Amino acid sequence: MKHFTIFASRNDIDDIETTISDVFAKGYEIKRDENDYFLKSRTLFSKHKITIRVASEDTNPDYFANNIPGMMGFYDRIPFEDENLKGLVMTQISVLNTMLAIETEKDITDGQQQLFTGLLSRIGGIGFLPNGILLDQAGEVIVYPDGTSGPSNFRPHACTRKVLGPEITSEEGEQRKNKTIAYLSERGVPFIHGLPQLPPLGQCRFKTKEDIARRAVSLLIVIQFACDVAQGEDIQGSRDFFTGMLQKFGVEEYLTENERKLLQDDEPAREEAINISWQYEAYWALIWALGLVETLDFPDQVCDCDYAIEVVSSCETFEQFVLKTALRSEEEMLDEADKIYRLHWACVNSRIKGEEAPAGMNESVVLERRRGLFWIIGHRNEEWDHISMDT
Repeated sequence: MKHFTIFASRNDIDDIETTISDVFAKGYEIKRDENDYFLKSRTLFSKHKITIRVASEDTNPDYFANNIPGMMGFYDRIPFEDENLKGLVMTQISVLNTMLAIETEKDITDGQQQLFTGLLSRIGGIGFLPNGILLDQAGEVIVYPDGTSGPSNFRPHACTRKVLGPEITSEEGEQRKNKTIAYLSERGVPFIHGLPQLPPLGQCRFKTKEDIARRAVSLLIVIQFACDVAQGEDIQGSRDFFTGMLQKFGVEEYLTENERKLLQDDEPAREEAINISWQYEAYWALIWALGLVETLDFPDQVCDCDYAIEVVSSCETFEQFVLKTALRSEEEMLDEADKIYRLHWACVNSRIKGEEAPAGMNESVVLERRRGLFWIIGHRNEEWDHISMDT
């Protein structure tokens, strides 16, 4: 074996040189040429030479654009005996942005293998062997090329820069972040200081009251149709009725792509209907922003669906509904978005560890509330169906 490749998801590669030096300094002379490192053994009768080529998405974007899809295809074709593990591996590959390609002139010795595993541990990535075996950062096998699971208790890792982009920092954002952390601490919810700030008020693209109202009304109507689909009701009769409701309130053109597809399909997918019916919780965040819900309580219970329906069904027109609303301040809405963002991290962190969500939270409620709030603040200007749920 002459190749050993380390892949990782990292915010930068600034500490790579120091890490290589720490791992190999005792036994090797190290020379650097830009992002290539040349190592020569100091042993008198053994002149093993090792080359380590370092690349990141910043220094070599073409490499990642050309090779990561192929790597995903390779592992997608492997018949994993554990489908959950396959999902974790595919998730990890999708966020890789750093590569250390190690090449030796001769077969890798046991001593070199230990050094490479030590480097893998320090980098905090995954190890890829030429035969397709995938290793975790401790050098334990994640999966063999025949799909057999190894002994590793693997969990993916993504750097904050990869999932959120370069962090935007501000004094305002730091104060908001610290306020949320205090809220989490009071409730015994875990957190990490490294989770980035949300953008300050001036850099958000808040939706108008009318935008939020149209999204709320159109979503609520589609949710009713989705519930009928999920429960096996008369699809055509339900479709006709709720299409009429969309027209009555003048919001049919404000449906999302997913909502329109569900409403128009001859045989709507029950799974998709269930997913959309969960968006009651996103809708709840919308009517909170419109002043129709007093507070967004801790997300350990589902919303009051009867009240959620009543705030719209009690109105004859869209204009009448809008007259009932009073948009909350941008600061309030951004505070709640920051709060739900960090609560979502806590849910995901617990799920990855195989634990229940902390403080009795319902992760589905958290996720959908995040959809609504992030759409309201215009985070990354993402569309409703494609709100990022990275943590």
